[in-house]
Amino acid sequence: MNRYPLWKYVMVALAIVIGFIYTLPNFFGESPAVQVSSAKATVKVDNSLAGRVEQILTSAGIANTGLYFEQNGPVGTVRVRLETNDAQLRARDLIDKTLNPDQSDPSYVVALNLLSASPSWLTALHALPMYLGLDLRGGVHFLLQVDMKGALTKRYDSMAGDVRTLLRDKNVRHNGIDRVGDTIEIKLRDAATRDRARDVLRDSLPDLQLTDQDAGADLKLVATLSPQAVKTAQDNALRQNITTLHNRINELGVAEPVIQQQGTDRIVVQLPGVQDVAKAKDILGRTATLEVRLVDDSPEAMSALAGGTVPFGLERYTDRDGRPVLVRRQVILTGENLQDAQAGFDSQTQQPAVHLTLDAKGARIFRDVTRDNVGKRMAILLFEKGKGEVVTAPVIRTEIAGGRVQISGSMTTVEANDTALLLRAGSLAAPMEIIEERTIGPSLGADNIAKGFHAVTWGFVAIAVFIALYYGLFGVFSVIALAVNLLLLIALLSMLQATLTLPGIAAIALALGMAIDSNVLINERIREELRNGATPQQAIHLGFERAWGTILDSNVTTLIAAIALLAFGSGPVRGFAIVHTLGILTSMFSSVIGARALANLWYGRRKKLQKISIGQVWKPKEV
Repeated sequence: MNRYPLWKYVMVALAIVIGFIYTLPNFFGESPAVQVSSAKATVKVDNSLAGRVEQILTSAGIANTGLYFEQNGPVGTVRVRLETNDAQLRARDLIDKTLNPDQSDPSYVVALNLLSASPSWLTALHALPMYLGLDLRGGVHFLLQVDMKGALTKRYDSMAGDVRTLLRDKNVRHNGIDRVGDTIEIKLRDAATRDRARDVLRDSLPDLQLTDQDAGADLKLVATLSPQAVKTAQDNALRQNITTLHNRINELGVAEPVIQQQGTDRIVVQLPGVQDVAKAKDILGRTATLEVRLVDDSPEAMSALAGGTVPFGLERYTDRDGRPVLVRRQVILTGENLQDAQAGFDSQTQQPAVHLTLDAKGARIFRDVTRDNVGKRMAILLFEKGKGEVVTAPVIRTEIAGGRVQISGSMTTVEANDTALLLRAGSLAAPMEIIEERTIGPSLGADNIAKGFHAVTWGFVAIAVFIALYYGLFGVFSVIALAVNLLLLIALLSMLQATLTLPGIAAIALALGMAIDSNVLINERIREELRNGATPQQAIHLGFERAWGTILDSNVTTLIAAIALLAFGSGPVRGFAIVHTLGILTSMFSSVIGARALANLWYGRRKKLQKISIGQVWKPKEV
């Protein structure tokens, strides 16, 4: 009656072992470390860099306690664990000077970090400690400055393209369209054509303010953005950058990030409990914007390039092999026109490729451009920290319609994955620069950390003493189940790499109360069955079976409230909800399955059981 099959005992034992293993890293603390990651999307970090770092440290006589390369998707990092803080500082300075001889244009990010001091066998099992939030351990604080002038420049470039397309569609002939500073100049032959162009632009582009200007034989129509359009462009750039930062922080797996606007052109980013500071800085500091432009390979342009000059209307960039490429200033497409990007292979050549899906506007522009420029090259440019580089420049083979574009050429599978990842993360509407970076300590102080953990510890001790005295051996079973619940909860938080905050500690204390409440229901139900005349074996069986419905109802209703907090809450409320939700699930397992496994193991094989230790059972007096 009260015997579990072997597989249930194995399941409980396996859960305890796994919980112990994944809880263990939280007790080893952290060691000072140095981390090396790429400062540019075009600079790769691999095992060869790990060898260079090791050679640099060995030649300087700096000993390390662990050096390894880690590949996380397309992003690679080299981590070095040191013995002391002094060694950490020396190693950081030495590696930075060696790998970045030009400090004004660094290729690698060399940052101080803290790594878990767990043994290598735990790290191999991916058993890592959980993070602590800003209110417990601190985290990273960034203040980013948004280049609003750059946002307006992109807006004017886009508007110049729209003006050119619109006038062509309406058969309005012109002598050239140029962007001069914060204006768009349209050269026209006569006053009638200028009036017609003005009417067309006013009807279709109401954000433009149009003024007439005479310049010799040419008549000009000068277009500028209205003050309201300028403000809208800047606000949109700020909002898009915040959205893009959210997408990029998702790559870090940060729990409860704070990303908010400060003033009119700044963004505050707080990443609680982040150990990987270098990676955070790399991803957030990528002011990368993607642009699509046409390449000019004409003999005149090549001749001017060979002579060391760049013709008017063109710009000089280099590709990944260092070869110069002349591209037109006009931007055809940006990351704003992309809906999706996936790495794959060319169906004909089986070479690595990136498959893009454009929005309606981008599809129309791309169709027109590819139709008019078959046989010419189209460059995909990546701009980082004010410097542009040609990622790839494939030849346009045919008109491409439908909004589905394939980028292929001399790229590897890794490069295709990198490009697709950056596109999916979203391009920045305007360049940004990190103007303030600091690692902040606990906002509530170390005293709050001690008080929080002391509250959980003494709360557990008080519950354990009371339950053991009141329910006897079954109280001991309940205490063991409660300890297993705490073990599993911390293990889950560690496995999920969640960020524990002060509200999270409160949720752990609440989870202990919820868990012991289930055991109280079970023990009182067993007492009730004994009062009703059931044998001890029957009372144990019926007590667990009949208490299960009540436990399920109470936990499900609490779980609904926790899920509501999780869905609609933010910040500390969401952190509380995560721990509370996990605590409900682990408490149901430990109090019902775990406690019953102990009771069955102790009493289940006694056929002539006369008495069980469950405290005083008050029976009604016979009349």
